Amino acid sequence: MEYFLIIVSAIFVNNIVLAQFLGICPFMGVSSKLSTATGMSGAVAFVITLATVVTFLINKYLLVPFGLEFLQTIAFILVIAALVQMVEIVLKKISPSLYQALGIFLPLITTNCAVLGVAITVVTKEFTFGGAAHMLNLAQAAVYALATSLGYGLAMILFAGLREQLSRSEVPAAFKGLPIAFITVGIMAMAFLGFSGIV
Repeated sequence: MEYFLIIVSAIFVNNIVLAQFLGICPFMGVSSKLSTATGMSGAVAFVITLATVVTFLINKYLLVPFGLEFLQTIAFILVIAALVQMVEIVLKKISPSLYQALGIFLPLITTNCAVLGVAITVVTKEFTFGGAAHMLNLAQAAVYALATSLGYGLAMILFAGLREQLSRSEVPAAFKGLPIAFITVGIMAMAFLGFSGIV
């Protein structure tokens, strides 16, 4: 039941983009086409999940035992940057077609604050299950990271579909481009607020 609550909460109730407002820059920049939004969503899901697991282990077995918690942000940024570079190198060698498909998305993920936000949230925030608050264990952290990245992807793909529709619609000149996009994101965020009573 705990895992179900984590998944529903991360995807719908506390959506990383629409409720926590993390990762807005790539969300707005890459969501003009459905194909690019889908590619970015897949890349973000992979990196968020992998980075969260690695940073969780580094925090638990290196930073906390030696009293170095104050280095969390710097250490996590370095780990995320290194992971993205390693993933890029491995994909280039193993699967050149996937590497070409992801293209610019992989380097963009290094600067996506959603990746760092999830890693920091997992090690600092207490989650409430059954009335008692506790920190996540490794399996719960991995599930939370994957569910959060799926929520990011869901929001981005829905938004990309809406932006493609808006590009074919007659929008007043003052609202064309980013203004109508921001209004659309605001309406999406309000729609996702409807899930807040679930968990």
